[in-house]
Amino acid sequence: MIANYHSHTTRCGHAKGTEREYVENAIRAGLQILGFSDHTPYDFFDSTPRNRPMRMMPEELPDYAQTIRALALEYREQIEIHCGVEAEYYPRYFSRTLELLRQNGVEYMILGQHSLGNEIGEPYSGRRTTEEAILARYVDQTTEALHTGLFSYFAHPDLIRYEGEDPIYEKHMRRLCRAAKETNTPLEINLLGLWEGIHYPGERFFRIAAEEGNPVILGRDAHEPEAFFDMESEERALEMVKKYGLPLLETVPLRPI
Repeated sequence: MIANYHSHTTRCGHAKGTEREYVENAIRAGLQILGFSDHTPYDFFDSTPRNRPMRMMPEELPDYAQTIRALALEYREQIEIHCGVEAEYYPRYFSRTLELLRQNGVEYMILGQHSLGNEIGEPYSGRRTTEEAILARYVDQTTEALHTGLFSYFAHPDLIRYEGEDPIYEKHMRRLCRAAKETNTPLEINLLGLWEGIHYPGERFFRIAAEEGNPVILGRDAHEPEAFFDMESEERALEMVKKYGLPLLETVPLRPI
């Protein structure tokens, strides 16, 4: 890998290590491009408690962006650094979120649809389900997100954990893959999922992506600086790429917000 656009910071509440440690380890691992994409903050406009363990708070965003810009300047001779976020597409809050990100100079977004609807009272996307309606909602919502043209790539697109019949899974996930192809949005093979042995990335999904001709990008989804040295997961991802003949991208163009 020469680029990783999916890296987190301690502000999300479930990652560890300083930004400088991420940068220095990325350089040692041979990366030429490092993107920080911590979980974006949301202002839900009411008294509902925010999901603090999962993402930074709005008041933390200025320091996040300033810290990364300073590191980008300091290390400019050694590595290219970008400031982004991993964001869900929540229609009710989308325009307000974009405004907040733009005000703070965030460069790019990757799509990571962790919840359906507008999150409050909605299921986590990675929860086991055999309900076609949940799978269909996930695909409907993420295809709408892709058609905004604002997401640089789709992180762990197969986060949805539908465990029902294969023909139903294929019907809907083929829709997702076609929307990604139509919008020129790469799909991520998530190395953290391989490292942790969870349900994604899955061959059931990437077989469909290969048939639809979707370009893919490897994403470390780094939650600790040592993640850049996880060669085993990278090798397993490359085996999946080779097995299905997936078009592999080394870098992606960052779409401005």
